Amino acid sequence: MKICLAGTGAFGKKHLSAISAIQGVEVVSVVGHKTESTEEFAKENSIPHWTTDLSESLALPDIDAVILTTPTQMHAEQAIQCMRAGKNVMVEIPMADTLEDSENIVAVQKETGLVAMAGHTRRFNPSHQWVHNKIQAGEFNIQQMDVQTFFFRRTNMNAEGKARSWTDHLLWHHACHTVDLFQYQTGELISEVHGMEGPAHPDLGIAMDMNIIMKVPSGAICTLSLSFNNNGPLGTFFRYIGDTGTYLARYDDLLDGYEKPIDLTGVAISNNGIELQDREFFSAIREGREPNASVAQCLPAMKVLDLVERGFK
Repeated sequence: MKICLAGTGAFGKKHLSAISAIQGVEVVSVVGHKTESTEEFAKENSIPHWTTDLSESLALPDIDAVILTTPTQMHAEQAIQCMRAGKNVMVEIPMADTLEDSENIVAVQKETGLVAMAGHTRRFNPSHQWVHNKIQAGEFNIQQMDVQTFFFRRTNMNAEGKARSWTDHLLWHHACHTVDLFQYQTGELISEVHGMEGPAHPDLGIAMDMNIIMKVPSGAICTLSLSFNNNGPLGTFFRYIGDTGTYLARYDDLLDGYEKPIDLTGVAISNNGIELQDREFFSAIREGREPNASVAQCLPAMKVLDLVERGFK
């Protein structure tokens, strides 16, 4: 399977590393923002074709699929462009930064019948998979999820500490992970949601702090706190409080309520959530089926984010 990777930033590199562990898949084209850095990226990673024009890669007849790790504001247009060109596509989270654009992506996927997947990695982290398996087996029911998403981004920097050409967003990007995961783990759509945002950054024009509370019909609740102002440990930390236990999920690691590690051996073929996400994408293409985290499955999360955003106004 031959892949085009669009985006050479931090997440582009993570996907490239993940794909290197998957047999039968090869990145043969890379699309970047600047000529010099894109050519350098291609040479360093032995990628035969590089360009700064996505349409050039889409015109290559041997490309089976595209992974988009480009700026959020480009996701919807590019995802639709890929499908219109007959290419399967995985678009990194969030698939778009408006509900309308998200609905347009889902509509084009239904029209073309191609595999279109959103990069909702939390569905694939072994830590969250372990909890999901407990829920599916009837051994654990969520009473509350308490989630903290903390970064220190008072300037427009990416995960590698390099200047960004675009502005990240607490709601449409970082909250999207938890909103989708809460619905995925409970198996229910959110029935009640309230959001509150702090002061906007004077230059970036976005809220730097945010709180969201959610509830599903069964009564389970989720409290999400997000900040770009946190000068301390970075990342997203999940606490699952249930009827039979408490679990702490930190990316691919899981602990019990007393911070004792839980053995995740056998949960998945890898302990890398990005790799597992990519494996699902490639498997769905080969098997001609809808993937876990298809754009259609992730659309309900975008509807919730839209409700929260409209509540801010």
